[in-house]
Amino acid sequence: MCPFIRKSTDDGNAADSVEGAPSVAGTGDARSSSSHDAQDAADDNMSLAAEDTTGGEAPKLRRLHLVFAGEVQGVGFRWTSQRSATDTGCTGWVRNERNGTVTLELQGTDNQISDYFGAFTRFYSRYPIKYVIEEREEMDPDPCEREFSVRF
Repeated sequence: MCPFIRKSTDDGNAADSVEGAPSVAGTGDARSSSSHDAQDAADDNMSLAAEDTTGGEAPKLRRLHLVFAGEVQGVGFRWTSQRSATDTGCTGWVRNERNGTVTLELQGTDNQISDYFGAFTRFYSRYPIKYVIEEREEMDPDPCEREFSVRF
């Protein structure tokens, strides 16, 4: 069961939170598909996790739904995603699709998401792959999710 708690704020309003987790919210801008390789992916991926400066509030969770196409199956993409997520404290899941794409849902703070893409890109700088982000969507975070998994 999820430790989801409703608390009163200083202004008398109710606020939903998860015990021991950052407050839940997320915003972002849409990105169009673009071609990536390990050399230029770091700059592009950093824009997926633009820093949120809320002036002293706890970092907010974001959840991204991404679909990758290109050299994404048979190259350790899912396992690298899981390792990068675990190392950076992100949660979510990754799955190969029958059409040759990979679907990824990634959840964390802006800094965690940025760190995830940095770790992912560093790994593939040694083994360059080319991929396209076909879809990108901001989703509502799952305040009860606690791990990153590889789905089959």
